[in-house]
Amino acid sequence: MLDITPLTWAVTIGLIVVLLAVDLFMSAIRPHHVGFKEATAWSVFYIAVAIVFGIWFGMQYGNTAGTEYFAGYIIEKSLSVDNLFVFVIIMSTFAVPDFHQHKVLTFGIVLALIMRAIFIALGAALISTFSFMFLVFGLLLVYTAIQLFRHRNEDPDIESNVMVRGARRFLPVSADYIGGRLFAKEGGRRVVTPLFIVLIAIGSVDLLFALDSIPAVFGVTQEAYIVFTANAFALLGLRALFFLVKGLLDRLVYLSAGLAIILLFIGFKLLLHWAHVDIDTSIPEIPTPLSLGVVIGVLIVVTVASLIKTRVSPEAKAHAGALTATKSKQKDETPQ
Repeated sequence: MLDITPLTWAVTIGLIVVLLAVDLFMSAIRPHHVGFKEATAWSVFYIAVAIVFGIWFGMQYGNTAGTEYFAGYIIEKSLSVDNLFVFVIIMSTFAVPDFHQHKVLTFGIVLALIMRAIFIALGAALISTFSFMFLVFGLLLVYTAIQLFRHRNEDPDIESNVMVRGARRFLPVSADYIGGRLFAKEGGRRVVTPLFIVLIAIGSVDLLFALDSIPAVFGVTQEAYIVFTANAFALLGLRALFFLVKGLLDRLVYLSAGLAIILLFIGFKLLLHWAHVDIDTSIPEIPTPLSLGVVIGVLIVVTVASLIKTRVSPEAKAHAGALTATKSKQKDETPQ
């Protein structure tokens, strides 16, 4: 275990809070359409911060720790792109105006950080107490990978989300966004705006992604500090990345399949680690540098293959993938 001092934790959390505060401040004081140049600048900035942190971390705590951080960061960054797919679907489903998308994305990032911090603490506590949790996490990732691959050509059905349906059923919802407020008065009664429903959808999606991403990063490191920083730095650039790549997401037609392969690989890595610890130490483990190479290799192949596919077949469109068949798909499969 690494000797991470309370001061290091405090400084790291402080840095993340400052970066998040800047993001919140920028989106709050000047709601506007984010152009390509602005999105590129912010994306490069957040990636540079993550890389500089990783270099410092590797120099301070050793190459192994640095490799684990970069492996975790790349895994979380790749999973966050799939998260962006779902954000795009939510924005489109509820027709969120460009100048309110800042607010929605920042809320999503804040909520995702909070949820991941909770799951990281729980996961680290469970792993340190029960070694069989590696088996549980491994099986969870294998199941998720299989489901994602089976439904790789589908998109999640946001309208059928239980939280969204519950909010629509029990809360009065206004017809428009009313200046981007969450609550307003309409016809003399208190109502929630569609933005409130959007935030509920984003929050429920964040919960599902946290359930998948935390076991995935625990597959390359058991250090809670590395898990937290890899998640935090990957998520901090998510808002800028959304505006940078949302026009390109449709071209990544093999992304869901690639993510399924990555999750399956990390799941088997966890299963081997559990078997090595609890069954027989002669059972080999997958080293972190190999994991890093596999993840990067899969992402490169997926990206290149996707671009070739969409160039040959311009009508091909990417999908976020789903863990269960969508309602429309289920209806299509119902025997007539």
